[in-house]
Amino acid sequence: MGFSTRQIHAGVTPDPLTGSILTPIYQSTTYAQPSVDAYMSKGFSYSRAGNPTVRALENKITDLENGVDTTCYGTGMAAVQAVLLTFLNAGDHLLVSDVAYGGTYRFCMQVLSRFGVDIAFADTADPDAVRAAMRDNTRMIFSETPANPTMKLSDIAALSDIAKSAGAVHCVDNTFLTPYYQRPLELGADLSLHSTTKYMDGHNATVGGSVTAANQELGDALKFMQKTAGVIMSPQVAWLTLQGCKTLSVRLERQSANAQAIAEYLEAHPKVAQVAYPGLPSFSQYDLACSQASGFGAMLWFEVKGGVAAGKRLMDNIELWTLAENLGSVESLITHPVTMTHADVDPAERARVGIIDGLVRLSVGLEDVEDLIDALDQALAAA
Repeated sequence: MGFSTRQIHAGVTPDPLTGSILTPIYQSTTYAQPSVDAYMSKGFSYSRAGNPTVRALENKITDLENGVDTTCYGTGMAAVQAVLLTFLNAGDHLLVSDVAYGGTYRFCMQVLSRFGVDIAFADTADPDAVRAAMRDNTRMIFSETPANPTMKLSDIAALSDIAKSAGAVHCVDNTFLTPYYQRPLELGADLSLHSTTKYMDGHNATVGGSVTAANQELGDALKFMQKTAGVIMSPQVAWLTLQGCKTLSVRLERQSANAQAIAEYLEAHPKVAQVAYPGLPSFSQYDLACSQASGFGAMLWFEVKGGVAAGKRLMDNIELWTLAENLGSVESLITHPVTMTHADVDPAERARVGIIDGLVRLSVGLEDVEDLIDALDQALAAA
């Protein structure tokens, strides 16, 4: 079956009791057991260990990612935490993309580092740099592609080969492109992670996370951490995300088409210093974008001539675009990463990896693209 069919039907069946097309919200702490000998015969005992609504979403994401098993979590950062704490021990070495979501950077540097894990950030866009950064005790490569917010890409297949040769796990944060456009497990990665808050939900309604494993051993290890640490997704969030998944491909196609038109408009604008969008032939990794993904997504960034002051004037005065930290929703959002999503990243490190002070990040929504461009045009005139 095709992706659009699977995003609607995979992982769910009509409720056997009522015939309800939508999976019910099983808002229950515990589940009655038929007998001691038949304990867990229906698959559920206590909702920290598993919930039918959450399980339906896990099964759907597993199917869309072409994986073996998925675990869902209360937030995207809970998913990141589960991966790092499941597969790393004191004395292990972790290699992380040098451009990554600010929350990932914060967790690594301010929490995980306290427990004896040796953390290094490498340019995962350069496989040779990754090979040079590997050590005998490297147990994981954690890459984010496209990277937030610079859109830098990493060659998933190349990094997966490096990880496998070292006996390490390769986890890919696939939030920006989703399994509709990019499936890391098919390229050799071990784990594909999402902040389901973003495109999976798509409506600014929930926070959540997921991790899909390429084999059952990895999936079972994550299930143990999910249950033991209690970093679970609620059934209400899972139910809403199930509905969001049904329109993922339709939303992403429209959002990506809008993003392409906006990127082309900005690239030609006399007040714009630079634009980064994987769908532009001028993008430095355009060929890689075409080879490992089937679409370019709806995220991009640009810099206004006139520096930070001009960029702030634009963001403070723009209409229609909402100044906010999220991404992936049907509403178009505009963000200043240096003061918002990546404020906790060391300024010198931000500058080194290209998160410049004047960077303006756009999450393109479903509005009429003419209206979005008109709003940008007016704001740029005032910048």
